[in-house]
Amino acid sequence: MAQDMIVSDPKVLAGKPVIQGTRISVSFVLQCMASGMSVDDLLRSYPHLTREGVLAAVDYAARVLEGDSILPLPR
Repeated sequence: MAQDMIVSDPKVLAGKPVIQGTRISVSFVLQCMASGMSVDDLLRSYPHLTREGVLAAVDYAARVLEGDSILPLPR
C-alpha cells in the first residue's frame, strides 16, 4: 500500500515524511517534479528509488492538500 511507503522518523530529516528506506523527502520529490523532472528522471538520478515510492510521495502530498492526510507512523 502506498501509504506504508511514506514514513516519518525524528532521526531522519528532522521527521519530514520520506520514502521508506531513503532520505528522500516528499517535498524533495515534489520540488524535482515542479522543476520539470519526470518520474523516470528521478529514478535515473536516484537509483535507490522505486517508481512506487515516487508515486507514493505524490499521493501522500495530494492527500495532505486535500486534508485527508494519514500521518506516517514512525518505523
